[in-house]
Amino acid sequence: MTSKSRSGVCLIVGAGDGLGAAIARAFAGLGLQVVVTRRLRHAEALERLASAIRAEGGEASAAPLDARVEEDVVALVDRIEAEIGPLEVVVFNIGANVRFTAVETTTRVFSKVWEMACLAGFLTGREAARVMTPRGLGSILFTGATASLRGGAGYSAFSAAKGALRNVAQSFARELGPKGLHVAHVVVDGAIDGAFTRHRLADAAERFARGEILDPAEIARNFVWLHQQGRSAWTFELDLRPWTEIW
Repeated sequence: MTSKSRSGVCLIVGAGDGLGAAIARAFAGLGLQVVVTRRLRHAEALERLASAIRAEGGEASAAPLDARVEEDVVALVDRIEAEIGPLEVVVFNIGANVRFTAVETTTRVFSKVWEMACLAGFLTGREAARVMTPRGLGSILFTGATASLRGGAGYSAFSAAKGALRNVAQSFARELGPKGLHVAHVVVDGAIDGAFTRHRLADAAERFARGEILDPAEIARNFVWLHQQGRSAWTFELDLRPWTEIW
């Protein structure tokens, strides 16, 4: 994982085929080098994403990562700083959206979801702060969900994890903002277009055409906008939803 230049780097933790990929493309279009991560089992898809971004004229590297493992997160951040360039934007975008009834939610399920959606976010944000705080600039952006704000039936594990991640983001923002780091939390309220949504909803294509399903590229534009905000008017929390979403 090496680069010829030393321009700013955007790290996307959780660069799936939908929103994560769109965020990666958006920041690559801004001229940043992007490092995209997913778990090892998705290594081929991750490399395809990085290759596609390079083919589009951007700079991208793939780095398989289990963001729940502390030493792996620490090592990746150190490698980026040493071999690619200084981190300018870090986006935590792991979802972990699962549905189980209360009695079906095992300790293993609850713990795993919390590790994926909260612990991994804390580790990502902490390591980003470690290297970015001395420079006094940069953005740490967390992807939230409807579950960040309220618990839904069947989503006790997911809501607990996403609510906790929101609190982590708030704590980071209050601590790191005065040190020059912009920390923001984006509540994505609604279905996001992609393979999962198209498989789950028979009329997804029609609803997307009407603007009733979130466009990943539009969400990504808002992440870029947050990063580009002047420090005299920073946003901590932004909520995004389709025009027809009931909230």
